[in-house]
Amino acid sequence: MLPGNEDGEEDIHDMMETRHGGRILADQLVIQGCDMVFCVPGESFLALLDGLHDYRTVRTVVFRQEGGAAMMAEAYGKLTGRPGICAVTRGPGATNAASGVHVAFQDSTPLILLVGQVGRAMRDREAFQEIEYRQMYAPLAKWVAEIDDPARIPEYLSRAYHVALSGRPGPVVLALPEDVLSGTAAVGDAAPARPARARVAPDDIEALKGLLAGAQRPVMIVGGGGWDAGTSAEIARFSQANNIPICASFRCQDYVDNRHPNYCGHAGIGMNPHTRALVGECDLLLCVGARLGEITTGGYTLFPVPEPGPKLVHVHPGAEEIGRVYRPSLGINADSPSFARAVADLQLAEAERWQEWTAKVAGTYREGLTPKATPGAFQLERAVAFVSERLGPDDVVTNGAGNYAAWVNRYYRYRGYRTQLAPTSGSMGYGLPSAIAAALLKPAVRTVCFAGDGCFMMTGQELATAAAWELDLIVVIANNGMFGTIRMHQERHYPERVHGTGLVNPDFAMLARSYGAHGVRVDSNEAFEAAFEDALERKGLVLIEALMDAEALSPAATLSEIRLEGLAARDAR
Repeated sequence: MLPGNEDGEEDIHDMMETRHGGRILADQLVIQGCDMVFCVPGESFLALLDGLHDYRTVRTVVFRQEGGAAMMAEAYGKLTGRPGICAVTRGPGATNAASGVHVAFQDSTPLILLVGQVGRAMRDREAFQEIEYRQMYAPLAKWVAEIDDPARIPEYLSRAYHVALSGRPGPVVLALPEDVLSGTAAVGDAAPARPARARVAPDDIEALKGLLAGAQRPVMIVGGGGWDAGTSAEIARFSQANNIPICASFRCQDYVDNRHPNYCGHAGIGMNPHTRALVGECDLLLCVGARLGEITTGGYTLFPVPEPGPKLVHVHPGAEEIGRVYRPSLGINADSPSFARAVADLQLAEAERWQEWTAKVAGTYREGLTPKATPGAFQLERAVAFVSERLGPDDVVTNGAGNYAAWVNRYYRYRGYRTQLAPTSGSMGYGLPSAIAAALLKPAVRTVCFAGDGCFMMTGQELATAAAWELDLIVVIANNGMFGTIRMHQERHYPERVHGTGLVNPDFAMLARSYGAHGVRVDSNEAFEAAFEDALERKGLVLIEALMDAEALSPAATLSEIRLEGLAARDAR
């Protein structure tokens, strides 16, 4: 029988059995281990919906907008290590989904987007909702293809899984003309994918040991795709045994238990400035899995380009990433699990001399955990710290993008692998769809979504999806009545010329109640803490709207302070 089938579905098909393309595609998905498909239904892929109809082991999760569906599929890829599957219709469905595909690309997450396409006879006529997806998605995906024969569906889907999971993981887009899905073919199935893995060579480890032997101030940065809980534990063991400080790349803070004695925070944007200064003084940088992109390096200012200053050991599964921006002293083309296994039990003779250095860097990070009080009766720094204390090590926290996320990044302490879901790409609206994915996949743990008022409204309609699935989920909206990040930049560069950044919001608590959720509005620290305690005792969907003072624009500076900086800079010009 097909893998996972328990309700009498037919056996794996004989070579000559005739099926329609939608059923062929559904069968391939099940063979590859797919257990969820995220979609907004469309007429261009009705045959796929028909093919999925008889599979009780595949949950079809229907979203209200394709951007949310693609983000949820991306979060599924992060949580499972398997490609999230998203199906959308042609034209506007495909363009809406692009935001989630972009998140997957920049976060190195395996994802397969299935796009309905106009029939083959309609191609190149600018038919209804026709788009050339190979051109549209070329910069956003690892591979984009269109299937022109139902008999080739097993071949293409097998390749899609291999591409999504091999090297640097990422998204794949397959366009499926409507008549290919509804057409028939007699074709056999492809076996489950077996993607190749880049592995560490013995001489790589010897070269690494040689470089470490000459280091006085090493630092490790971890991140990227393809990790698992075992990799996280092995890297932490290597760090502790050898007194090497360890930073996480942006939005990968859950790769290391934040209570680890050598942990020194996330690198790059929003990094504690004192920790940033110390990390910048390192003489050897060991980067495991992270790309060393713009965000992780604070706009490529953490280290010079292309010669980083410290000796660089760059471990990455994609050979094309090594030397892309920074020239390494040693490039190791290997996935993070392979590298972690190779170094987990290393005991270096130099470890003792790094003890004082590591204690200094990690100590500076811990000092930065004491928050600076922000204006208002409700303070987001206190709320994040409270949530961090009340949640368990396996509970999941999600967020999208906006200044509110800076408080989450700085003050929430992640303790378990894959308990953080957030987009490196800075995509607003990610928090709620990713929280829905976590709540579906991990019903035994708590999931909390933090969102700003602007961020939430990007995908807020997916409260309907959470309600439909009767999920246990807590949503915290920090409402300050503005696009906070943009207002911050506006005050810095064009002070006192506020335009286009204010928001008129609904009553979010009342909106939640209209979906059958429990909604509450709070305006003080005490009210928030009481509401959150109550939420922990409830089943189902809970939304807490927290009213913030507009002056509380960032963890480091108030709106007025940022405006004064902007005025001073303007006057200096």
